[in-house]
Amino acid sequence: MQENLRFLGLDVHAETIAVAIAEPDGEVRSLGTIPNRAESIRKMIRKLGPSEKLRVCYEAGPTGYVVYWQLTGLGIQCEVVAPTLVPVKAGDRVKTDRRDAEKLARCYRSGDLTAVWVPDEGSEALRDLVRAREAAKQDQMRARHRLSKFLLRAGQRPPTGIRPWTRPYLIWVAQLRFPQMAQEATRQDYLHEVEHMRGRVARLEQAITEAVKLASPALQQVINDLQALRGIADISAVTIAAELGQVSRFGSARQLMGYCGAVPSEDSSGKRTRRGGITKTGNAHLRRIVVEAAWSYRRPPCIWYGLRRRQESISEETKEIAWKAQHRLHKRYMKLGAAGKDQRKIVTAVARELLGFVWAIGTRAEIVASQQIAA
Repeated sequence: MQENLRFLGLDVHAETIAVAIAEPDGEVRSLGTIPNRAESIRKMIRKLGPSEKLRVCYEAGPTGYVVYWQLTGLGIQCEVVAPTLVPVKAGDRVKTDRRDAEKLARCYRSGDLTAVWVPDEGSEALRDLVRAREAAKQDQMRARHRLSKFLLRAGQRPPTGIRPWTRPYLIWVAQLRFPQMAQEATRQDYLHEVEHMRGRVARLEQAITEAVKLASPALQQVINDLQALRGIADISAVTIAAELGQVSRFGSARQLMGYCGAVPSEDSSGKRTRRGGITKTGNAHLRRIVVEAAWSYRRPPCIWYGLRRRQESISEETKEIAWKAQHRLHKRYMKLGAAGKDQRKIVTAVARELLGFVWAIGTRAEIVASQQIAA
């Protein structure tokens, strides 16, 4: 029964956890601060009574989901809540760990908090690996930028017909020699950094390939089926699947669009309707990869060799969804372009609709995987 439950609010930090409890009789009180260690959490839970009478919550943050996994392992019902959706009183200018914990306990008891989806440890590990690869790509771009601008300042131009960052280009850079010792040392250092970043990206991509083989059947099915879509190959599919975790947790495609932050903001009142740019309040990693994929829909629908190879192990129903996506999104791109819209706004609108096809394919893939496991 609700009246017999005790609601616990935790303000979790790297080294400490401030604890507060909302009692069934309405009292909200602080229980002090404990170390953020598994044994300390276990002792605290033992002192608070039967686990079936406890409900625990804390805000999502840099400490991740370790506390959640510890509490669920102890049989405690725990929820991780969205910090941006915690109610805040106007005029409240005093913020301490104790007050934060008490507010969490009070709001949790009244049902005013919004829980986030918590991935399992395997999904969290794959997402960390994908984000490490994304960070490596950004570092690689910076290293290339430094080298190319150094060569530009030095007046060095590659021979005609050599494209930047191909093997012949890197061989040309390696064979360059500068009369000044300082310039030569700079060239060697920048070139070494470019080579190091290339090897780092290659190692992480190989690690992603190996990690996918150990993922759950449902996640593997989603990654495989998403590659039927134009603009989404292996790494892009893994990124989308890792960031979403479980596609079917979204009740509709519109919810997925909102999670991605790709829906327009709105400030309407009475007869006035005002819509602005996209909210950008959702998952930035997912939004980036989908926007990149949306650029490919400016070309007419077709099935080329690379896409045909990716679709060899995909069902006909999924291929039909992907083919429908090509026609619809290309038509959308052309219509907005004919209306004189800015290219970036066009791609954003196409990316938002592409998320709908991602949701359709992802939910279907998870249903197919669950049926195969049950069989």
